[in-house]
Formats: sequence, C-alpha cells, structure tokens
Amino acid sequence: MKKTIIKTGVTLFMGISLYSCGNSFLDTPIYNAVDIDDGINDVSTVEYALNGTYAYLRQYQSAGNYSSLLGDYASDIVYNGLEMGTHATDMYQFIYTETTGTLSSIWSYDYKVIDLAARVIQACERLMPDATPADQVDLSMFEAEARTLRAYATLMLTNIYGHQVKVSGQSYENEMGVVIVNSPVQAYEHIERSTVGECYSQILNDLNTAISLFDKGGDRGNMYYLSPQATYGLLARTQLYLENWSEAAAAAQRAIQISGITTLTYDPVEYKALYNGGKSNVESMFALAINNIDNNGTNSAGQFFNNYGYSLSPYLNSLYAETDCRRAILGFTGVGDDGESLPWWVDKNPFNGGKYGYFGGSNVTYATNYLVNAPEMFLIQAEAYAHLNQLSQAQESLLVVAKRNNAITSVGDLPSSTQGIIEFLYEERARELFQEGFRLWDLRRWNVACNLDAIAAPEIMFVYNNQRVGDLVFPVPANEVNSGFGVVQNPNWSSSKPK
Repeated sequence: MKKTIIKTGVTLFMGISLYSCGNSFLDTPIYNAVDIDDGINDVSTVEYALNGTYAYLRQYQSAGNYSSLLGDYASDIVYNGLEMGTHATDMYQFIYTETTGTLSSIWSYDYKVIDLAARVIQACERLMPDATPADQVDLSMFEAEARTLRAYATLMLTNIYGHQVKVSGQSYENEMGVVIVNSPVQAYEHIERSTVGECYSQILNDLNTAISLFDKGGDRGNMYYLSPQATYGLLARTQLYLENWSEAAAAAQRAIQISGITTLTYDPVEYKALYNGGKSNVESMFALAINNIDNNGTNSAGQFFNNYGYSLSPYLNSLYAETDCRRAILGFTGVGDDGESLPWWVDKNPFNGGKYGYFGGSNVTYATNYLVNAPEMFLIQAEAYAHLNQLSQAQESLLVVAKRNNAITSVGDLPSSTQGIIEFLYEERARELFQEGFRLWDLRRWNVACNLDAIAAPEIMFVYNNQRVGDLVFPVPANEVNSGFGVVQNPNWSSSKPK
C-alpha cells in the first residue's frame, strides 16, 4: 500500500493552490519542499501541510473530477453525446476492470488527501500542549479542517470500493470497506481493510470532533475552506446513508442555520448566475479553489461536460418541466436559425457545461466544483422527515427545492404521503443534484429498478434495463492488491455489474 498510495520519504511541495492566514487562497508564493515526516513542527508548517491537503483534493483524480463525479457518470442521468473515449468510458459503460485507470487514480489521490490530513491532525495534537493561546486557536481550526478533509475522502472511498452501508433498511456494515488511516502509513507497513461499519464510525468521529474543534478555533469565513456549516453538511450526508433519519435531519438543519441559506434561487437568470465561477454560488458551503490560474486543464470537470461530450441524459432531460428554472444552465453550444440552442443529438453539439459552464467567462476549464450545497440539505431533510412520518416537515423542506419548477408554488402541489414524497425525491434529487455525483449512490441505497448506459439520443434508451444495483461494488485497483501490503480484492465485484 505504501508504494501505491504514498511514496516512501514523502515531501510536501507547496506550489499548488496554497494560501496562508490573511492572504488570498491563490496568492501565496511557492515555498520550498517540506519533509512531512519530520518538518511539521510549528503552526506555519502545519498550515503548509494543510494547504497541500486541499491541493490534493482539488486535483482531477480526486474531487476536481474523478471521485466527485463518478456517482453521476456511472448512472442514468449522464449521456456520452460525442461517444468519445475518456477516463469515464469504462465506468459509464460498466466495462471497468481491476486495472481501470480511473479507479487507480481515485484510490491513489483520495489516499493522498487522507494520509496528509492524518499528518496534520497528528502534528496539531503534538503541538497543542505547548502552543500559545493564539496558536491554539489556529491549531484547533487547522485540525478541524483536516479531520473534515479526511472524513470527506474516506466517505468517497468507502462508497466507491465498499458496499453501500444501508440498502433500503438492510445493513451491510460487516462488508469490507477501505483502509482506515488514523496515523500516517509507514513504509512497508502491513495494513488491512476495515469493515464498512468501521469506516463510517471513523467518518462520524472525524466530523463530530471537527465540529467541537471549530467551536474552539472558529473558521475562515470563506467557501474555499472547510467550515462548521460544510462539516455539518457532510455529517448530514453521512447520516442519510446510515439511515439515521433524526440525526440526518438535525445535522442538515444546523448546516442551514449556520450558513444562513434558508431559501434558494428560483429565477432562471439568477439561477444561471450561480454558476458564473468562483464564489458566485451563494447556495454553496464549500467549493474547490479553481480559477484561470489554478485549474485541472483538459482534465477539468468543465471540459468533461463540454468538449468531451458528456451531458444530461435524455431520461434526465425528460424530468425537467418547461417551467423549471434549472433549464437555464442545460443548453448546448450549437445555435439554430431561431437563435435557440440546439440539443446534443443535432450535429453532436457539445453541452455548455451545466453547473460547470463558467457563465461569467468563456473558458469552462475555470469552473469550480461546489461540493457541499444548501439544496442537498433541504433534500436530506425531506427524505429523513418522510421516513420519520413527519410529513408536513418533509413537504416544507422539499418545497424549498421543488419550487425551482415555477409551476410548484405550495405544499399542495407536492405528494402528501410518505411513499409519494419518497418517490418524488427519486426524481427531484436527480434534477437538483445533477453533476454533483450522488446519483449512483442513491440508486444503490434505494435499490430501485433503474436503467444504465444511455444510448441513441434523443430516444430514452439504455444498454442495461430494469437493473437493481444495491449490491454493486467497484474493484480495488490491482496494483494496490498486488503490492502485497495487505489490501485484498472485493470478491464479487465482477458479478455485481449490471447485466
């Protein structure tokens, strides 16, 4: 594992999207390499190491593209309109193997985030007793951010390489999860995969500890840094997957309260402006610091949803009413004689990027990833309240998002039964969370019949029909298994593919 996740004798290079207290996130100059095994010995180097953790998260192999979007492009809501071969092709068509590069990249880079976060946490704990009061405040904040980063990456890896923790009420906590990293992994150390339940316990512990640390250290008040509201948002997401309905609703409410985002945008022009780039999304709690200087280039999410031809599927397109303000970002670059944008099946017109459209400029490469957002919190509340049979609360939370369709104006326009609300959520989460990477995990945890690998637009057609993917798991990369440090393969990953 050490050979494939973290190189022996690691040093931290400080030249990627780094920042320091009081400076712009992207304006800090390049620093010399710091030996992260021995060099994190004061508050400044703790901050440098934390900067590097954010930098790894921003990379396209991690939350900048691969791991954050896999849950969408391996589902029913994305379409490969140009039929181009990309990193996503094997996942989109469900023809992946244990040597598929995308899976290797996700494993490697999310573990870089986890390992470096563990080093920051360890350093904060070591330095705290002898630190000045002012430094203790910073160390508390830095540790809180590092724990939330570790929780985020661990949740992503557990979803991808482990079984869904709960599927329609049935627990799979004893299935294999991923490797828990509580302390930096040493060279040639023998390690083993923990259970899915143990991974979720680690995630919850990190998030709850981070919340208590934010109380001591405060936060930076900047969406490019993790914050209490973003941490509560991730806690709500985790509790939703665990089907801890009361806890999920409560955490989502705290995220909403702290962020102050109590309503959403319903005007098409204002909705499109959420995706002008940078901090334009006033409904977001945490985003990656991506701009015209620091970005993922041709591997960016913006390029993926534009020049590489991926877009919404004909099925997802059919779910949006003509009165839905979200249609404002679902255009294509071809323009017909009437001035209207042409759909993707006419002369293979590229998608305009959607949430990665960078409508404030012209280069979709500079669009950022909004990773924790208020609409998800309202949808989590709606689902949780429905399962708790608190139907009026479920309707109120659902209405906040559902009003994106301007034809829906009151709870009277929404289902009034538990099952009706849940079935409405099957489609509303697809409409609202498109391009945020949740769809496959939703299909797994609900285990509802679905269709996969969209083809033949504008028809709603798929290669795999009436599938239930509650048992679907992806293979651990072969190079990790073959390294001989203790990680074993998912035994039934191939048979869990759609058929």
